Amino acid sequence: MKVHILDDWFDTLRGLPCFDLLAGHDVTVWTDHQPDEAILADRLQDADCVVLFRERTKVTRGLLERLPNLRLISQRGAYPHVDVAACTDQGVLLCSNKGADGANHAAAELTFALILSAMRQLPQQMASVKAGNWQMGVGRSLRGRRLGIYGYGRIGRVVADYARAFGMEVIWWSSEAGRARAEADGETVAESRATFFGSCDVVSLHLRLTPETRGSVTAEDLSAMSPRAVLVNTSRAGLIAEGALLQALDAGHLGAAAVDVFDTEPLTDPNDPLLSHPKLIATPHIGFVTEDEFDKQFADIFAQVNAYAAGAPIHMINPSVYVP
Repeated sequence: MKVHILDDWFDTLRGLPCFDLLAGHDVTVWTDHQPDEAILADRLQDADCVVLFRERTKVTRGLLERLPNLRLISQRGAYPHVDVAACTDQGVLLCSNKGADGANHAAAELTFALILSAMRQLPQQMASVKAGNWQMGVGRSLRGRRLGIYGYGRIGRVVADYARAFGMEVIWWSSEAGRARAEADGETVAESRATFFGSCDVVSLHLRLTPETRGSVTAEDLSAMSPRAVLVNTSRAGLIAEGALLQALDAGHLGAAAVDVFDTEPLTDPNDPLLSHPKLIATPHIGFVTEDEFDKQFADIFAQVNAYAAGAPIHMINPSVYVP
């Protein structure tokens, strides 16, 4: 099969063990991001299969209509960036391993790195010493402080383990079903949503972005937080109501925010009011960006390509289009 891999910005996949799974296929790797649909369609004219790198490229009806040879899209996880109905209309099979085993430890590790960075003022202290000014302030220890985790899932539970190793108290908030699972597991669930946001030194978001969870964290939630509290988001920017985070930082409702995700990505405007805010610590959506996590995720993705080529596709999202 002619397989095109999009958005491998640092040409990482060729050097990982998982790439051997594509032996025997005609593979093209694109190392830049191409937002222009016409140029992208021209690049992919001969593709039988397109491999997506998370949500870096949107697959629209317009793009699919320009790709008459395309038969398969292989990716991993959720797919809000893919027009599934258009895939079905165009006879393109979408395969995505949504229920992959195990937590994303890379994302959990970055979450905790951001917690430490915010509480110990690491970016500011680094900038100060490099500028010849030595210390710039006094940070706060984690031991004895309260971490609130919104969303009772695999990544959140790993973050909770890290927090307990640092001597933090962990409490939870989630959907009604998520709270019930947490309580059944012996975890501490906040008495109310207001108590959750109002009593935590750090709140970390660990929800999937779905139509139901979009905007879950409101301006009212953020205004209930301590003016010294830290909000951490390594999940999706859309979990927070549009504009609410910047509003909370401007109003002094938060001591700091540490985020890995933005409404617009890639966000490359240094003058963006959120990105440039003095109370924001930011990373460029690197929660999953480690060699180890790439190898794990793309082993699944390439296995889907091989299963399709062998006439036994797996993890089909729109199976009605597949004709053996």
